[in-house]
Amino acid sequence: MAKIVHLISKTPKIMEQVFARNRKAEEERQQECAAAIKIQAWFRAVRVRAYVKFLHHCATKIQKVWRGCLGRAAFRVMIKKLMMEMQLNFYNAMAVRIQKIWRGYYTRKYIHNYYSRKKYLEGLVIKNEFVRQQLQEYSEQKAAEGERELQQKMKDKLEAEAQKKHYLLSTEVIPGIYNSPFQPYPDEMEYLLRGVKPRPPKGPKLKRDNRSGKIVAASPPLPLTTPLPPIGQKPQGPFRTPDEVLKQRYKPLQPTLRVATSFASVEEARDAMKMKEWVMRVNDNIFLPCTKRHRDYDPLLHTTSAYGHLPYGTKYFRHTDKSQNITTERFHRVVSPIPVFEKLNDNYSKGTETVP
Repeated sequence: MAKIVHLISKTPKIMEQVFARNRKAEEERQQECAAAIKIQAWFRAVRVRAYVKFLHHCATKIQKVWRGCLGRAAFRVMIKKLMMEMQLNFYNAMAVRIQKIWRGYYTRKYIHNYYSRKKYLEGLVIKNEFVRQQLQEYSEQKAAEGERELQQKMKDKLEAEAQKKHYLLSTEVIPGIYNSPFQPYPDEMEYLLRGVKPRPPKGPKLKRDNRSGKIVAASPPLPLTTPLPPIGQKPQGPFRTPDEVLKQRYKPLQPTLRVATSFASVEEARDAMKMKEWVMRVNDNIFLPCTKRHRDYDPLLHTTSAYGHLPYGTKYFRHTDKSQNITTERFHRVVSPIPVFEKLNDNYSKGTETVP
């Protein structure tokens, strides 16, 4: 009983402590919740960053492998293109070398004539020397003409100056300024003044009358008047000139297509085409296998052998075989001649229609 009484006596204090502790726990619960939320947020952020870092690392590995595959494939394509270009360049170079050797051989054997070329160059040197000499003479002649023109201009200028100063000429009574008594001989201008005539005075020109023999002044020129209007002026209205009317009336007749073209134009065109094709052929020799029993000996032009020597420079090596152009069969025309009807002598065909 004593213990129960003792406990009952202490119950108010215990309840006050419980209430105080509950109150304190309620007051600190918000702070603890905020701290827990902060700790949870930090921990979750650390987990998310680690997971994102792991995903980035995996994506980097995948991209690295894929880009490596793409790069190696592009590199293989580039190497293949480069090899193709190198092969094409090599083949082109070899083809150019073969063409160069063949063209040089063909030119030296069939086209080029060394002696005629040498003769032509010698004549060209002589002609150049002659032309150079002619040009030298022409330049010297032009220089001499320029010098003469300059001297003539100076002479005309001196004569004009002497005509202006003709009044300074010496007389028997009064010596001029160019004939000083203190000099042993007159000045050069003095002799020039003696050889020219004085300049005529300004004003109306004088002329001699044939009847009376007196010198009278020339009559002044008539005053200028306005010009008269043209006589043959074109009338107003939509009228054509007489030249156009006569040109249309007496224009020549225009032949039709049947008259203008030849009846055998197709055959002539075929013959001309065959002749042009025969002339433009590069090589007339027929290709034979490269064996001695199938190929005749073709001697060189610049050497002599037991098979003979071709007369180089005196014979044409290409002759047209006219017998190849002659055939027994007649060419058949594909299209028959199309007649074009005459109308006002001014027809032409446009496709399949006849347009006036």
